[in-house]
Parts: sequence; C-alpha cells; structure tokens
Amino acid sequence: MDTLINEDIRLLQGIQANLSSCILGKDQEITLLLTALLAGGHVLLEDVPGTGKTLLIKALAKSINGQFRRIQCNPDLLPTDITGVSIFHPKDEEFIFRPGPVQTNFLLADEINRATTKTQSALLEAMEERHVTVDGEAHPLPNPFLLMATQNPIDFEGTYVLPEAQLDRFMMKFSLGYPDHETEKRMLFAQSGGHPVDKLQPITDVERILEMQNRVREVHVDDAVADYVVSLTRKTRDHTSVFLGASPRATLSLMQAAKAYAFIQGREYVIPDDIKTLAVNVLGHRMILHSEARIEGTTLGSIFESIFTQVRVPVRIEK
Repeated sequence: MDTLINEDIRLLQGIQANLSSCILGKDQEITLLLTALLAGGHVLLEDVPGTGKTLLIKALAKSINGQFRRIQCNPDLLPTDITGVSIFHPKDEEFIFRPGPVQTNFLLADEINRATTKTQSALLEAMEERHVTVDGEAHPLPNPFLLMATQNPIDFEGTYVLPEAQLDRFMMKFSLGYPDHETEKRMLFAQSGGHPVDKLQPITDVERILEMQNRVREVHVDDAVADYVVSLTRKTRDHTSVFLGASPRATLSLMQAAKAYAFIQGREYVIPDDIKTLAVNVLGHRMILHSEARIEGTTLGSIFESIFTQVRVPVRIEK
C-alpha cells in the first residue's frame, strides 16, 4: 500500500511539474486545482484576461491524457449548445443524440457569467449528477469530469450574476493573479521558442486518476478534525458581518478537499492545517456579506482570521 501511495505522489509531482512549466510561479494554485480534481469537485476562477486560466486546464488535460473542450459563453449560447441535442434521422426514422461539449473529462466554461441564467442552469445537472438529460433521456458524462469556469471581475457589462445555487456547486474558487517581475521576465524566455503546453507529454492517464480518487476517499479523518470542520462552517453563519453563511454542502466540500490535499502532501490523514489552508477557497464564494460590511471594506480574509481565533484547533488527533 505504501509503495502504491509513493507512486501516486511521484505521478502527482510530475503533473505539478508539467503545469508549473506552463504557468510560472503559481504552485499553490496548481495544488488547489489538483486538489479539486482528486476530490471530484469543480473550480471557479475569477481573474482578469491573459493570466493563463485556459492554459492551466489545458495543461492538466494533456498531463493525464484526458479529453478537453472549451465553451466561450455569451448571451446567444443555448442550453443545447452545452448538453447536446437529439436530431431526427429520416432514413432510420429515429432520433439520434448528438453529444455536446459537456461530454468530456475537462470542460472550460470561459466567462460563464456572460451566458444567460437558463444556459448557466444547464450546467447544474452536469456538475451535480454527472449526467445530462436530453428529451427525457439521461446521458452519463465521462469520468473523471471537472468543470473549470472563469469570470472577469472587472467588466460586468452584459453579464449575468451566478445564482447562489450554482456557486454552491463549485468546490472552490481562486484566482491566478499577475506574476511578479522576475516570473514575468522568465515567461518571455520560456515562450520564445513556442509555448511549453505544446511540448507537454502525459504523465499518467484518467484511469489512474480514478484510482487516486478512490484512495482519497480512504484518507483518515479523526473525529476531532471533523468537529473542527463543522465548527468553522457553522461560525460562518453566526458571524456579524455575514448575511448568508456556508451551506452543509460546503462542509462536505471542505472535508473532501482536505482529504485530497492531505493525499497530495503524502499523508493518509487530515490535519487542521489542511482545513485552514483550504477554508477561504472552499467556503468564501458561498458566503454573502452584509452591505454594511462591504461598505466598510471587510474582506473574506479578515472574516476567516476572526473565525479561526474563535474555533479551538484540535491539539491531538488520531492518525
């Protein structure tokens, strides 16, 4: 068993190296994406254009030899443009299902908030149930399936705000941000002879990722750590600056993500630091602050710092 886990860690490090060669200086964000993949979750990236969001998911797909498709969201996009459509075949006198781009391992929904709410809702069934229903017939999605949606936090003209129900189905949200001076300089030379993503070779395959996902589920969680997770989530509902706290689905997502994060670190058990590392990314986008708090400039970071001081950290856990 230890040999198997060590081999998994070696493969994960190879995938991280692949992604790091394409997206320079973003090791923590790469780890978060791998955490979501192993935990079976979906990711929302909120960032300005040109920071490497598309390259990140494309490099991940190539690293595990998975299928990748991209949807450019806009107000004209229809739900059937995502899920697929049944077309009548005159010769055979029957309807034939034409799969949409959602039938893939990695789906990038670029600028998801530019699609109408009806089109956005077409993704809800895929995200939660891992299948789409067309004309009353369910069509399962490939496994693994990861949706990475992006939205621009600056330009809101012609956009549709994601409803809370859809935000709650994203396991985590984070941003890549601008690189620092030295990293951006390294980028100039790294891409002088072509983009590194074109030279990537697969490190493993989707079948091995599915095996890793199964082993992630077996990562041990002590009762004290589980109590810590629940206490943190419940505190988001009681905080004076928070109008809507994190849901029970958020509690489950935080635990699943923590198990995957511990697995990536080479551990078979979750520690409180795993929870604290992931809390803002997993819980933050599910929370709505009071208008007074937003006016006063209260940030999610400051809220979680306050919550961390209020919840007692387990000092002894069973491994």
